[in-house]
Amino acid sequence: MTAPRRPRWLTWRRSATAAPPAAGGLRCRELVELVTDYFEGALAPPDRARFEAHIAACDHCTAYLAQMRTTLSMVGRLDAGDLDPRVERELLDAFRDWKAGDG
Repeated sequence: MTAPRRPRWLTWRRSATAAPPAAGGLRCRELVELVTDYFEGALAPPDRARFEAHIAACDHCTAYLAQMRTTLSMVGRLDAGDLDPRVERELLDAFRDWKAGDG
C-alpha cells in the first residue's frame, strides 16, 4: 500500500521552515503560527513589526500570507457541509503532521 500523495499546495511548508531569521526576527514557522493574530490585529506592536519585517524580506511568507487572505475570503462563504469529508481528513492530517514537526 502506498502512502497518499501530499497535495501540491502543501509543499510550501517544507521550504518555509528552513529560512533562518534575521537578528531579532521571526522564523517562517513562527510567522505561520502568528498569521491569525496578525489578521485579527491582536499582535503586540513589537511582534507586528517583526512579522511585517519578515514578510518584507521573505517571498515564501509573502506568498503564504496572500494565500491565507484568499483562503479566508473564500472560506467565509462556505458552510460546514460544503467540505468533502475526505478533504477535511486530509487537511486535519496535514495540520497535525505540521504541528508535530513531521516533514
